[in-house]
Amino acid sequence: MQNVSIQMVNAMKRRDDVEMETIILNATWKFIGVKSFFFLVSLLWRIPSGIKKFNPDVILFSSMVTAGVLPFMIRKPEPPCVTINHGQDVTLPFFVYQWYIKYVFKNLQGVISVSSATRQACIDRGMSPEIGVALPNGFDMNALKKLPEKDEARSLLEKEFNIDLTNKKLLLTVGRQVKRKGHQWFIDNVFHKIDKNTIYLMVGDGPENENINQARERSADKDRIIIAGKQPDHILNAAYAGADLFVMPNIPVEGDMEGFGIVLLEANRAGVPAIASDLEGIKDVIKQGVNGYRVPHGDEDAFASKVNKVLSDNLEELSNSAEKYVRENFNWDSVVDKYIHFLKSVN
Repeated sequence: MQNVSIQMVNAMKRRDDVEMETIILNATWKFIGVKSFFFLVSLLWRIPSGIKKFNPDVILFSSMVTAGVLPFMIRKPEPPCVTINHGQDVTLPFFVYQWYIKYVFKNLQGVISVSSATRQACIDRGMSPEIGVALPNGFDMNALKKLPEKDEARSLLEKEFNIDLTNKKLLLTVGRQVKRKGHQWFIDNVFHKIDKNTIYLMVGDGPENENINQARERSADKDRIIIAGKQPDHILNAAYAGADLFVMPNIPVEGDMEGFGIVLLEANRAGVPAIASDLEGIKDVIKQGVNGYRVPHGDEDAFASKVNKVLSDNLEELSNSAEKYVRENFNWDSVVDKYIHFLKSVN
């Protein structure tokens, strides 16, 4: 979420018709909870000071968390206040947070949700539909320059993880290992139904890591499952560049949601189409048959069948289509046009 916000800010600053002043927390992850608390408290005087100094047309918050300071402000800002929300910053399953969030909505004049599902989650929690719009995330076009060629990438992955990718198809999952991502479900229920000439590489870490490793250990195909953990950028880029197909087997989890699925764009921009669950914010990212396919969540046979069909039938055509689609529709420069249009309508 932080990287996405920074990319959006940079894209806005590149425009001639936008002047932007930012209040940003630049900090390492160590003691991030404490640092974030004091940053939020500081907004109570930094925002009024910034309004007085710069006279902005609109105040844009990067998430519901930062917008959460608004009810505490004794003197409400005169410029309209707009927030972007991403999914879990709306659905966070804590009673006090859910009780409080409706008061945050009352202090906002505009809400940009990164998907239709996230917008609906806002409406369910008290947002007036008239102030909210669903606009997508974008991706950093500069990242395209950092991807190695496919053969080079696969060679690097073979050395890094001691695997042989000769005449093999590489399935890739990238993301935080939390329950909604469906990693364990995929290993337990789907992977053994996929063609045996495939390797499944998972990049990322998180609280579900132990359960995912246990699923791998009980799998008859465990030698074809690589749980790589968190990786440096050059390995992550090699994973995207060397993969044949991206899989995102999300499952519904109460109190959590996939607000958008930025990793889908990161895969597509490398020419890697995706097979993903037809769920929540994923619906707004994947256009059927263009940059991948959505399949009913929890349907193991449908998921495996679609993976096998794409790998054997139209992979090259879909790969080219995916890269073209995401480049034209989700690069930040074009996405920011939509953001600016909405911000002008609020002002």
